[in-house]
Amino acid sequence: MYKVDAQQAHADSVTTEGAANVQIQWLIDESRGAPNFALRRFIVQPGGHTPRHQHPWEHEVYVLRGRGLVVTDEGEVEIGPDQAIFIPPDQIHQFLSYEDETLEMLCIVPNGPATEGHG
Repeated sequence: MYKVDAQQAHADSVTTEGAANVQIQWLIDESRGAPNFALRRFIVQPGGHTPRHQHPWEHEVYVLRGRGLVVTDEGEVEIGPDQAIFIPPDQIHQFLSYEDETLEMLCIVPNGPATEGHG
């Protein structure tokens, strides 16, 4: 078993081109013994956003606090606390926080290409 206090976990700035004011915490991953999935927490500061991108793996996302938008090729969807979002493989997507709120989300991705370069 492995336990982590997310409030104490190290947060890295997301430096991917197109990201602004976003941090990531790798809470559970292969380095902690998880063979299949990685659990990450994203902290999107007010007015911040992840890059607009796509990739061949899915995301499962759960909003912890704050409000914002998910922008996809299908349009914009408002998101808020206690909502879960499924982003299928290859769908263009971006997460944006509102100007006056910090958006915090848990995100689960499969180990492999989604986690390469980490750890």
